[in-house]
Amino acid sequence: MKKKKKQLQKHKFLATSLFVLMGLIYLLMLYLQQRINTNWIGYIKAFSEAAMVGALADWFAVTALFKHPLGIKIPHTNLISNNKNTLGENLGLFVSENFLNSKTIRPYVTKIDLSTFIIDWLSKENNLIKTKKEINNILKSILLKIDNQEISNLISKKIKEISYDINLSDLASKGLFYAIENNEHQRLISLLIPSAKHYVENNKVVIYDKVVEKNPILGLIGGKAVTNQLISGILSFLEEIENNSNHSIRNDITSKLYEISSSFKTDEIWKKRFDNLKQNLITDENIENYTLKVWIETKESLLSNLEDENSTLNKYLEKYLIEIQNNIAQNENTRNKINKTIHKFVYKLALKNSKEIGNIISNTVKDWEGREISNKLELEVGKDLQFIRINGTLVGGLVGLVIYFLSQYII
Repeated sequence: MKKKKKQLQKHKFLATSLFVLMGLIYLLMLYLQQRINTNWIGYIKAFSEAAMVGALADWFAVTALFKHPLGIKIPHTNLISNNKNTLGENLGLFVSENFLNSKTIRPYVTKIDLSTFIIDWLSKENNLIKTKKEINNILKSILLKIDNQEISNLISKKIKEISYDINLSDLASKGLFYAIENNEHQRLISLLIPSAKHYVENNKVVIYDKVVEKNPILGLIGGKAVTNQLISGILSFLEEIENNSNHSIRNDITSKLYEISSSFKTDEIWKKRFDNLKQNLITDENIENYTLKVWIETKESLLSNLEDENSTLNKYLEKYLIEIQNNIAQNENTRNKINKTIHKFVYKLALKNSKEIGNIISNTVKDWEGREISNKLELEVGKDLQFIRINGTLVGGLVGLVIYFLSQYII
């Protein structure tokens, strides 16, 4: 700004000095004309006189653009300040119609190569780290700004909407049926049998005491031997179930489970039990408390992972960025899609907002004070306009010289 002001003052001084010089020459020629009788004085006098007229005319024209000459409010002066609204509208319209149209925008849009930029950017380790950090900071900023209660309320609302429509009896029936069809119950039986065998082997005394308690007479006629035989039979029976996947007990359990699965949907008692369970467990208060707790824990976990550069989340983010870079670099189709998408987006955005940009220019100019816009424009173009004054001085002088010559030798 200061540099522009100095340049403007410098060129104004140059143009004004040239005018003053012509004035001094003119006065000198008047003085010499009274004392020396020679033709060349008339030519110089005519040149300097016409030069002063040209300089004054162009000074008036240039000054009239930005202010009232000598502060006198002559009609059609101070043009920029008086017509700033019209100037702003015309400028906005000019920019939107001549610079933001399909013909002028398309050549520049088609030159955009975003895919190559992404490849080059992410191929450099420092840029990869910067990108990861920026994404990291954005995610942390979002998480920190999110209101916990609002998120909890939103999640709770969705859970409530879903939970009200949940049919627990139907869900339990389908879950049990799925488990049976995938032999999950058989795996459970196989896991339980070794524990049952271990319990029987390590609790012979307890079993003997229970047998004698129920049948005291067995204790008098060799109860331990009977009990040992009973235990041996139980262990043998359990081994049969364990080793035979098609054992009748297993089949009986499967059939019973199928019956239970079916009864979950058809038995009213089960339906009432599940409804009571849902009403007791899935209450608004329980849901709200649970979702708030889960969200806070999840949020803290995410923030902790984002802070830790060696966390799984950060490693995954870095890996994902590298995969993006490799995918774009190796896949021409992907590169073309990215570039076409950005071309289309920028092209539509520019055309869609061309009038809006014109309005922004127009409204900005309207909001400026008349004196402000005059000063701004004078700083930008005033320096060059001073050459009009200089040229006017010289051209005016030459025209005056030609006229004087013609009047002396032709007319």
